[in-house]
Order: sequence, then structure tokens, then C-alpha cells
Amino acid sequence: MDIERITVIGGRGRSGDREPLEGLDLEMGAVISIVGPTGSGKTALINDIGLFANRNTPSLRQILINGSTPPEDCLDDPSRNPIALITQHTTFLSDLPVHRFLSLHARIRKHPRPADVVEETIDFANQLTGEPVVVDVAMTELSGGQTRALLIADAVVIGNAPIILLDEIENAGIDRTRALELLRRYRKIFVFVTHDPRIALLSDSRLIMHTGAMQAQLLTSPEERGMAERIRAVDDLLLELRERIRAGDRVAFEALGEAIARARSALSKEEGS
Repeated sequence: MDIERITVIGGRGRSGDREPLEGLDLEMGAVISIVGPTGSGKTALINDIGLFANRNTPSLRQILINGSTPPEDCLDDPSRNPIALITQHTTFLSDLPVHRFLSLHARIRKHPRPADVVEETIDFANQLTGEPVVVDVAMTELSGGQTRALLIADAVVIGNAPIILLDEIENAGIDRTRALELLRRYRKIFVFVTHDPRIALLSDSRLIMHTGAMQAQLLTSPEERGMAERIRAVDDLLLELRERIRAGDRVAFEALGEAIARARSALSKEEGS
């Protein structure tokens, strides 16, 4: 099924009033972030999208594909479902080794060269996480970050889902900057539920949620994109500190000062460019 856009037709918030934003279109290739305080309805919205809600969920929203109600086989046949939802819950029923799990999925999807696509998937995942995925390890033995990275890579490469919904990937130890760089190479619709300012400001737009309702959609301005690039230095500083602590190193004031100096230098270069 060729998908050019999905449409979210607004329903009602928790108060029972109509949503201030009556609807939005997501065009193929778009990257959108859903933002708002905890409990604002972000996860409920992506669940509506993932379920192709048809006025049959508490929000009373409706999801359209290319302006029409999705065909029934999108719901009834998992192999025809164009949506991959990567949630914070990563419990697996399978204890197959990683390589075996991916190989089975590749064969189910009838990839002509399953070995190549499995290798590409593992390479993709290992660029997202600081903990390389060992292909002989059982799926149930992966860490949360490894699992989320592998699920994202599997959905993008093997599943080739045209619509990918990602729920708070910043909580999984994933390299956010690298993830966005890699994902933008694929022509898909990416929807992030996030509290992370960098992900939000690097998206094409952000959808504001409050009290269970869509409030507004803000297009990312050139100034905001510039801000996102500038705060990358701060991200790198925190990442370096996290890796040192995870490695069991002590963090001395001298080392911290050096890291801050590098961050300041990077910020100065950004401001001068």
C-alpha cells in the first residue's frame, strides 16, 4: 500500500470538549514530535494512530490514510500493517538468539537476501546504542537500550514500515542525534513522543498536548533549528559524563572542567558559523 499521508481528525479531550486542534496531516517524509507534560495524552495519541482509531477509542479520534478509512487488512493482517509502534515496554515472548529472531522476520517479509538485511539491521542498531548487540545472545537477555535500538532498526530495515511511532527513546540510552540522522535517510513518517528538547527542535514540527487534547501544531523555525545544533555540545558533555560513570570511572573536577571547556568551544564555533 502506497502511503502519502496520514490524517488525525480530532475528537475530544478529557473534559469532553472538542480538541482545539481539529486535525493534522502528516506527509510522507515528515518527522514530528508530540510534546506535553506527563499525563497530557501523548501516549494515548500514538496508540490511536497505531490502532487506526475510528471514533471507537475514548478520544473519539479518527485516523485516515491518504484521506480514506484504512482498509480492513491493515488491522487484520500484521504483515500488511503499515505502522510500527516502539513503546517503552520491551517484554519479549521469544528467547531466540538475536540473529535467529531477525532472520525469521526477514524470511517472513520475503526479503530476497535475508542475510544482508539482517546484517544491515544489526549495524543500524549498533549505531544507536552504546552497548553493541551480540547476535548470539537471546532476545530476552538484551538490555532495555539494546532492545529499543534493535526494535527501531528492525522496524525500519526489515519491516520497512512506512509509519514509525517512537515513545520516549531518550529514556533508553540511545544516541538521539545519531538516531535522527539515520532515520532521516529513510522516506517514512516518524512520530516521536518526547520530553527531549533536542529531538523536539530537530523535528519538522511539534504537536502540543494538554489535558488529553491536541492543542496546536508548531512548525520548527530556522532559529529553533539553530538552537538545536548549539545545544548538541551540552548533549555531548552529558553523554561523556554518563559513559565515564557507567564505565566505573571517577569524575574529577579537572576532567569535568576539560569537558566543559570542549563544550564551550563547540558552542563558540556554532555561534560563529
